[in-house]
Amino acid sequence: MKTDDLVALLTNNAQPADQTMVARRYSWALVISAVGAVVLLLTGFGVRPDLPVMLGTPLFWAKLAFPAVMAVGAFLVMARLARPGALVGRRWTAMAIPVVAVVVAAVLTLGFAPASERLTMVLGVSWRSCPFNIAYLAVPGFIATFWAMKGMAPTRLRTAGAAAGLLSGAVATLIYCLHCPEMEVAFWAVWYIAGMLIPTVIGALLAPRLLRW
Repeated sequence: MKTDDLVALLTNNAQPADQTMVARRYSWALVISAVGAVVLLLTGFGVRPDLPVMLGTPLFWAKLAFPAVMAVGAFLVMARLARPGALVGRRWTAMAIPVVAVVVAAVLTLGFAPASERLTMVLGVSWRSCPFNIAYLAVPGFIATFWAMKGMAPTRLRTAGAAAGLLSGAVATLIYCLHCPEMEVAFWAVWYIAGMLIPTVIGALLAPRLLRW
């Protein structure tokens, strides 16, 4: 068979590529991440009883903004890593900026606080459970983001898996804020980041197996 004949055979009945497939996969992954985390929160922890009051507090919105911006940054990085050969570029800074901002704010608040109160500001009342609660809420998102990414054929598997894990952890942290009573920035800088790192590390470790194609 000649080359031209082979090409003609392969392209016979070919359909245009679905340009909306990527958006649909990522949209479903984000919806499952958020809805799944909300369901686990409501069935396992519940929302804080003073939530209506907190919604009128600027500090509470800053608390929500931290994981929200992290989720946006992780999504931008994951979307690039999911495509073979695509460069991430400056999208890494979208994840670094909120971390730096929270850590700097934590250092400042600790610096101005009395020495006797600093440990309490870092530990709060839930430091033992907080990271693991976040990791638990991240399970639906972890599964959904890996499903979305696997369909895009990534090549840098461990980095892509870490980004997918971070996205699920950031969304879970955002939802967990509706339950968590901690309002100290120093607490967020340690234990929220620790909670997001758990699915991130797991994602990097499992990526060669889960994302292989």
